[in-house]
Amino acid sequence: MPTDLTVYLDDRPGQLAAVGDAMGQAGVNIDGGFGLVVGGQGIMHVLVSDGDAGHRALSDAGFEVRESNDVLVVDIEDRPGALGELARRFADAGVNLTVFYLATATRAVVGADDMGEARKLM
Repeated sequence: MPTDLTVYLDDRPGQLAAVGDAMGQAGVNIDGGFGLVVGGQGIMHVLVSDGDAGHRALSDAGFEVRESNDVLVVDIEDRPGALGELARRFADAGVNLTVFYLATATRAVVGADDMGEARKLM
């Protein structure tokens, strides 16, 4: 099952490289992700197919993994309006999206407060 790991990083050079090194040494492929700095704190979302192995690799390397959540990886067209259509499908069903990012131009990562209902919608 695809898993989104929320990792907190120091805001300094080398942190992303260290994440990549830790995951590579553990044999865990990063299927997608994004990162940003908020208030001097690095926050990274990492998409992996083996959440337990990814969590372990990052924790063993000294990173703080704050959350581990099942997510959906869904196809999305690369065209204006596609995001609105996808998000509207969830909104109209009363499903709150808790995570969203693009893994590629046509693959979206979606986490929701009701993953069972989210799966049914896809």
